[in-house]
Amino acid sequence: MIRNILVTLFLSTSFIAFGQRFSSSPYSYFGIGEEFSSRTVEQNAMGGIGVAYGHYKYLNFTNPAAFSKVRFTTYTLGAFNHDLTVKTNTNSQSSTSTSLSYVAVAFPVGQKAAISFGLQPISAIGYSLNNSIFDTSGNLEQYSSFEGTGGVHRIYAALGYNVFKGLSLGIEGDFNFGNLENSILSQTRNVALATRFTENSNVRGGSIKLGALYEHQLKNQLTVTAGVSVKLANELSLSGSDYFYSLAVTNSGAEIPKDTLSSNSINGKFNLPLRSTIGIGLGKLDKWYVGAEYEMQDAFSTTNLTSISTGPYRYDNKSRFSVGGFYLPKINSISSYFDRITYRAGLRIERSGLLIDGTGTGSNFTSINDFGINFGLGLPLKRLSTINVGVEYGQRGTLENNLVKENYLNLRLSLSLTDLNWFQKRKID
Repeated sequence: MIRNILVTLFLSTSFIAFGQRFSSSPYSYFGIGEEFSSRTVEQNAMGGIGVAYGHYKYLNFTNPAAFSKVRFTTYTLGAFNHDLTVKTNTNSQSSTSTSLSYVAVAFPVGQKAAISFGLQPISAIGYSLNNSIFDTSGNLEQYSSFEGTGGVHRIYAALGYNVFKGLSLGIEGDFNFGNLENSILSQTRNVALATRFTENSNVRGGSIKLGALYEHQLKNQLTVTAGVSVKLANELSLSGSDYFYSLAVTNSGAEIPKDTLSSNSINGKFNLPLRSTIGIGLGKLDKWYVGAEYEMQDAFSTTNLTSISTGPYRYDNKSRFSVGGFYLPKINSISSYFDRITYRAGLRIERSGLLIDGTGTGSNFTSINDFGINFGLGLPLKRLSTINVGVEYGQRGTLENNLVKENYLNLRLSLSLTDLNWFQKRKID
């Protein structure tokens, strides 16, 4: 009974908290916002690896074939705290955001398969930027503010199946949904009315991911693994409207709309190419594991979204290289709790695929790259449940070409409740 109450509480609070998720990065201004990695806290603590790794109680969001290794019903809830410092050539600003990052469950079906489903964010918009233009005398000539909110989430369902000894295959389907809102307020000196431009869009779409995982036993209980996952090309449809209108701004900051200057419908698409991830690993069950993986995807394209082809940013090919692993001194140690802790570490080098023209010339586009170093702990609880903690320090962007550089510290926390009997009917003697 207590378990059922906890699960119900987690599910209800998760949907509420997902609706409150936001990003504080200026780079969330572009496209559908700042993208989030579809990886667990355990995976992120190892630099993001996972395509070549499966475990009997841990979920894996990279490769659906890895779910075939799940032998216990596991409910997991992840939380995320993001401390961000944004720097320009002249100043810096800091912010903090906290939210849930995923809620999911996986359970075995027979001896060779397992099913998983859950809810995760894909991206978020949460910027607030100001720009002031002064004349030669130092008087404020024009003021503009840029604001954005919203994000995209996904509901997924996945199946992993052990085809024969050593080889597992998997398939995952998801539905993507969300709302995006962008707004620009402009005020000019000696002009009675200000203007505001707003965009409101609904995002919908779906995708399919296929995966394969191969394991081969070596001597001395060592296992070599190889994995691949392919997310098929898909589309995200955007529909909504934009408005351009005049308004009066009172001394208290209140806005009084006046006249609508233009109004248009939004009906376009983000065309997402095939995304491939490959990896290899070596380890000993519940003792240690090291692995490396590489992810690649061609550039995004759009349909009927002209701001991307004519605006200050472009999309390029994206890629990620991750390496990491874990060490578990002694899983069944009685004398030392620290020997039962799982120690994780890894690093990640990522090319985001976003190109920005910070000079305003329309020809000088700079690639926005990302780098992160990760550490983590798996703290065992009763039975097979764990609390997983991960810390990541990273940098994104550059100060070149009038852009901004971000230094961030991510703290991730997950609770994995594992039980053999959650979906088994209890008998009464």
